[in-house]
Amino acid sequence: MCKIQIPEGATLDEKRTLCFDALYNMKLGEMVEKKDNLSYLSWSNAWKAFKEVYPSATFRVICNPDTKLPYFVDPNVGIMVFTEVTADDQTQSMFLPVMNSSNRAMRLEPYTYQVYDKQNRRYIDKTCEAATMTDINRGIARCLTKNLALFGLGLKLYQGEDIPCENSDNAADNAADQKKTTVRRAKTIPAPTPQPTQPVDRFAPIKNAINSVADTDALLDLYLLHQPEVEGNPEIKKLFTERKLQLKQAA
Repeated sequence: MCKIQIPEGATLDEKRTLCFDALYNMKLGEMVEKKDNLSYLSWSNAWKAFKEVYPSATFRVICNPDTKLPYFVDPNVGIMVFTEVTADDQTQSMFLPVMNSSNRAMRLEPYTYQVYDKQNRRYIDKTCEAATMTDINRGIARCLTKNLALFGLGLKLYQGEDIPCENSDNAADNAADQKKTTVRRAKTIPAPTPQPTQPVDRFAPIKNAINSVADTDALLDLYLLHQPEVEGNPEIKKLFTERKLQLKQAA
């Protein structure tokens, strides 16, 4: 049970709400670090603060049931890691793509992408290097920190992250533009023509994981891990059902 004042006779939901509020409103102070105009909480500081509220809390890294490695790979879209945190009989899971310093999803092979060079008014190519085990380890740590935010810790740091914005490759230029005190009018410059991109299937890692499981027990574990997404997506649910039938026929 978390180390905060719980009124006698409080229900389980009331206890969890009190713990969430305590973590959400915890003064993080010097534990919050800055990098590239972003605020973040290191996994070690996050876990220490979390254990002060939930001394018996545990976490685990979800491994691919086939490879036994702590990550899932889709060659087209990248590498995904998963964590799971249990505190006071409540379990929350989280997933996160392995990303480079520009927050680009990394793959097992290097690839190029385009960003707009405002100074030269054209698109330029950049390279995202292939992921290493160091990148995957860092991704797991970031995933754990985000996992703890589901319980309230550091959640304020993530609020607004789903708002569309320019890629962090251009973050420094954007920050400099915001600091200008004089606005000068210039000739209208035609907007650059976006380069065509292939549509990204955000469920591709889950689909790949479904097709890679070797038995029904592993399929059930994967289903439970993604149950909220499965129940809200008939296509994914159908894939689970079809894979279950295939495994039973092969047994």
